[in-house]
Amino acid sequence: MLKIIRIILQLSVIGIGSYTLFTEKLVLTPLVMLLAGLFMLVAGFERIEKNQKEFWGYAFVVISLFLLTVSWQNLFLTTT
Repeated sequence: MLKIIRIILQLSVIGIGSYTLFTEKLVLTPLVMLLAGLFMLVAGFERIEKNQKEFWGYAFVVISLFLLTVSWQNLFLTTT
């Protein structure tokens, strides 16, 4: 189940990120960051589930929480 969610999030990050890059619409950048954070969270849980003592699974979870925090601030707390 996590593998299917990871693949869907991965494809959506690549698709929306490419669209943002080619059209130069920076409005979608927080959405790309949010989806990348969710992707890394799922990938981290998948790695932790496979091997209990692996460093990169926990690192992915910490990095994803940072990405989710930044994208949340950028999406909802901007005053422009």
